[in-house]
Amino acid sequence: MSTNNFEDVEDRDGIRLSWNAWPSSRIEATRTVVPISALYTPLKEREDLPPVLYEPVTCKASCKAILNPFCQIDVRGKLWICPFCLQRNPFPPHYKDITTTNLPAELLPKYTTIEYTLSRPAQIPPIFLYVVDTCVDEDELKALRETLVVSLSLLPPTALVGLITFGTMTMVHELAYSDCPKSYVFRGSKEYQPKQIADMLGLNPSNRMQAVRPGQPMPAPAASRFLMPAQACEFQLTSILEGLQRDPWPVEQDKRPLRCTGVAMGVAVSLLETTFPNTGARIMLFSGGPPTDGPGLVVGPELREPIRSHHDIDRDSVKHFKRATKYFEGLSKRASANGHAIDIYAGCLDQVGLLEMKSLTNATNGSMVISDSFMTAIFKQTFLRSLGKDDDGHLKMGFNGTFEVLTTKELKISGVIGHVISANKKTPSVGETEIGIGQTSAWKVCSLTPKSSLATYFEVVTPAGQPLQPNQTGLIQFVTHYQHSSGQFRLRVTTIARTFHEGGHPAIAASFDQEAAAVLMARIAVFKAEIDDSPDVLRWLDRMLIRLCQKFAEYRKEDPTSFQLSPNFSIYPQFMFHLRRSQFLQVFNNSPDETAFYRHVLNDADVNNSLIMIQPTLMSYTFDVEPHPVLLDSVSIRPDVILLLDTFFHILIFHGETIAQWRKANYQDQEGYENFKELLESPITDAQDLLEDRSPIPRYVVCDQGGSQARFLLSKLNPSTTHMSGGYGGGGNGGQAIFTDDVSLQVFMEHLKRLAVGASTS
Repeated sequence: MSTNNFEDVEDRDGIRLSWNAWPSSRIEATRTVVPISALYTPLKEREDLPPVLYEPVTCKASCKAILNPFCQIDVRGKLWICPFCLQRNPFPPHYKDITTTNLPAELLPKYTTIEYTLSRPAQIPPIFLYVVDTCVDEDELKALRETLVVSLSLLPPTALVGLITFGTMTMVHELAYSDCPKSYVFRGSKEYQPKQIADMLGLNPSNRMQAVRPGQPMPAPAASRFLMPAQACEFQLTSILEGLQRDPWPVEQDKRPLRCTGVAMGVAVSLLETTFPNTGARIMLFSGGPPTDGPGLVVGPELREPIRSHHDIDRDSVKHFKRATKYFEGLSKRASANGHAIDIYAGCLDQVGLLEMKSLTNATNGSMVISDSFMTAIFKQTFLRSLGKDDDGHLKMGFNGTFEVLTTKELKISGVIGHVISANKKTPSVGETEIGIGQTSAWKVCSLTPKSSLATYFEVVTPAGQPLQPNQTGLIQFVTHYQHSSGQFRLRVTTIARTFHEGGHPAIAASFDQEAAAVLMARIAVFKAEIDDSPDVLRWLDRMLIRLCQKFAEYRKEDPTSFQLSPNFSIYPQFMFHLRRSQFLQVFNNSPDETAFYRHVLNDADVNNSLIMIQPTLMSYTFDVEPHPVLLDSVSIRPDVILLLDTFFHILIFHGETIAQWRKANYQDQEGYENFKELLESPITDAQDLLEDRSPIPRYVVCDQGGSQARFLLSKLNPSTTHMSGGYGGGGNGGQAIFTDDVSLQVFMEHLKRLAVGASTS
């Protein structure tokens, strides 16, 4: 299968596999090094998905597989055979008119992915609970207020909305009274138990057992004071937001403001779990600094106590780190068990404690966004874009989902890496090997977007010496159940089949999708990096790469010059080279919050976006040549060239020395220099196209060769010309010298060849 074929399958089924033909025995599968694995995007947008308005037909046996194009059917006997457990099932009565030419959509070969709209509607519309930090400067608060007011108009009119604000205290705002604003106040320094919070807000049924006379309406649920439909409370909520004041508590010169983020999040989680358990909801935290008071405290209020760095954490000298992390992990478990997603929007030049709070978003697939301020476009556009609508005017997000995987008996599931939690479902499809979150065949995903992608890993369990039938296929079925923002429940089912081959069969190597494999291995590496030391993870990546090359490259033993990889393996080592140097595995120059953010985004992205993060793209613009991609290498820097770098998180326009001088001399405004003006504008237009559907919005940087911002580009380039290699100073056509001790891709490849062919490394 060529890359184009892989992309066709991705467009149709939202899936990319590391291998598209599978080794037939357990031993052969371990020899292929990269596990059979899939990156699956459950809500991938498709034009041609037929709206199926009936319930799915499921297998009567315990496997509960859903009818799909790979089932054998007996039209006369009105039976179908489940390919997963071989059970014979009668078709339901409404399938009585079925013939070979009149088949329902789910049996047609082109609908290997299908989405059912289930008849049972969701009882409760989606819920949005805003949790807003008021310990920020006046202009920050003004910008935040304005964006939040705009966001109210983007919510579905029936959605339930609530507001909690926090500073030194946490306040839960009552929305039911329009006459005077009223709120319930919690002390910021105190840890409250969930039952205490529910009692104080009057949410426990025992507090309000009033005698209801027959024929009288039931009293409104207590929660309706705090969570009201957007259309009913928009005016009231807008006036509360517009009137929001900075936290009145005085802050001394040498202190940080007292900010009780932990109490606010505890109250938010308790409010939702008491009133709307197991329902689609989002808690959206807008934080302008680190928690400095109460549970979840990340740094003390004294400014002379610095916020922790990677170095402090490695030395285990951070006094609040473990306690804060444990507190937020406790909240994340409660929220994710109830299907409630948590988003964190940080607007602050310094860190806000994302490292300690990361479990809130990682367990619930909420958004995590870092920006320097609530006044930036990065914050405003990313937040408002998350509330974007589809053609029917519904939000492009699914709520409170479950993701299940089913396999035929030759395969077992090792686990999932993504923003999910285990649903602890033990089925015969569960394998012994664990990669990511394993020991289950179902996971809870509290929130899904059309881009959310889950990595699923498998193992082959057929023992060697048990020959399979020629061309025997294995099947995997992915079933995603979620609450659509229209209020319906939907079920998206994707069923795929691939062929097994004897070990060493050329079809296995030919089916390798190096792009998908690089991303699936990157997820394992990042998962390991959260637990192990960085050098161990890099050693593991190197070992896997060497083993893969030993297995699939052509070479003569001990002769590095004979080493050759076929085209569908040839750029895999390059991806690994850039992954080793990336901010996902190297923490140097990044704060702990930034590392948590980068890893969070990678673990939700599809193949193409992940590849841009691992190996950024570089476009070159110069006179008389069409814009074209160039090597991510220091030789690509030339005085007469403009470069456009896309790292996914940054979009950078870099002007070579000569171009920068001409621009400063304003040649572009003079007659006869129209082509120069055009050249300057061309990358700007292309950059705008890249910004179009990105989330989070990347930072946009324009810089010149020799300028301080150019470091964003230099840090990503392969240093093939360094201060150590000849041509010092980047003179002539040799590109620019980069000051680094990193090895270049060329040196990396030489080492790899020597190790793969077993030559002695001198």
